[in-house]
Amino acid sequence: MFRRLKDCHNVQDMRLLAKQRLPGPIFHYIDGAADDEITYNRNTAAFDDCDLVPNVLAGVEEVDMSVEVMGQKLDMPIYCAPTALQRLFHYDGERAVARAAKKFGTMFGVSSLATVPVEEITEITDGPKMFQFYFHKDRGLNDALLQRAKEAKFQVMALTVDTITGGNRERDLHTGFTSPPKLTMQSLASFAAHPMWAWNFFTKPKFDMPHLSGHVAQGTNLAVSVGEYFSSMLDQSMNWKDAEKLCKDWDGQFALKGIMSVEDAKRAVDIGCTGIMVSNHGGRQLDGSRAPFDQLAEICDAVGDKIDVICEGGIQRGTHVLKALSVGAKACSGGRLYLYSLAAAGQAGVEKTLGNLRTEIERDMKLMGVTKIDQLSRENLRWRSHPGEKL
Repeated sequence: MFRRLKDCHNVQDMRLLAKQRLPGPIFHYIDGAADDEITYNRNTAAFDDCDLVPNVLAGVEEVDMSVEVMGQKLDMPIYCAPTALQRLFHYDGERAVARAAKKFGTMFGVSSLATVPVEEITEITDGPKMFQFYFHKDRGLNDALLQRAKEAKFQVMALTVDTITGGNRERDLHTGFTSPPKLTMQSLASFAAHPMWAWNFFTKPKFDMPHLSGHVAQGTNLAVSVGEYFSSMLDQSMNWKDAEKLCKDWDGQFALKGIMSVEDAKRAVDIGCTGIMVSNHGGRQLDGSRAPFDQLAEICDAVGDKIDVICEGGIQRGTHVLKALSVGAKACSGGRLYLYSLAAAGQAGVEKTLGNLRTEIERDMKLMGVTKIDQLSRENLRWRSHPGEKL
């Protein structure tokens, strides 16, 4: 079925439009995950094991869905998580997402492996911005990343801690995906079948990862898979002392992205973090690991009164957001949910997805009988594994 942007009413609609518009290797890079993709699928399915219990007659004409997370006021309780290589998916890349996030008053995360520099993002939006930090073997590169994010006045730093080596992303192995894309017989056929994508990629300004230029060739001038990049360029000796030093050097709102255990959540508090993202990297690293939503309650119980807990992974619906907030998360974030829409239609696509989610959250809050986010609690949740039992 041929799809158009106006026909896209949810994340899965956007996924199908992205698949229609992207060459196979590029689409499967967004869409794929590690090994058998069990964790990837579980990330969303986990929400189905939890039911919402609404209240009625609550007077819900006016709804306020704003939240404050890591010192940032967001107009909606979900933000655009940092993701790499965005100009592979649409020639505007991070520019399009930054403009859309600004329009909806939410935060935008920019990756170390971004394809648009932080300086340009700051010119586009004065809204809340997060810089996602990959800890490289090259300490000079690490220092440069930190300094650029500071000078660009990003408000939040997030250190990704779950990519100490690359996950086994078998779809990328099957398709031969690399960044930048390599021209092979297989890829040429896929590019030829998507001439608009190919025209934009090869005629627009040269693909680059400006935060890495001058420090590493991999991924900028030398085509490698993302798994190869993580395994060869990131520092596998990174430890809690390194994270604590980076937190101190940043001297501001600082989060760890990729926390899944209570023990690690407590240590994040101990080293001075102001936030953690409960995340398994979208199922792209350790297959068989637990879904963020399944792990959220015990982490919130342990540290939710000391640090801002973000639920990241598998979120596709407004009801998913309300369930995570009811458990105790301060906000939610997602990557694929806006990458599909970026690939589908650039800025207009991202705006459509954020608009769809905002509409869903507002409607679902009214149907739940709440007018503010802080009215949500575990009182309005029940788990299917133990019907009638509150968590």
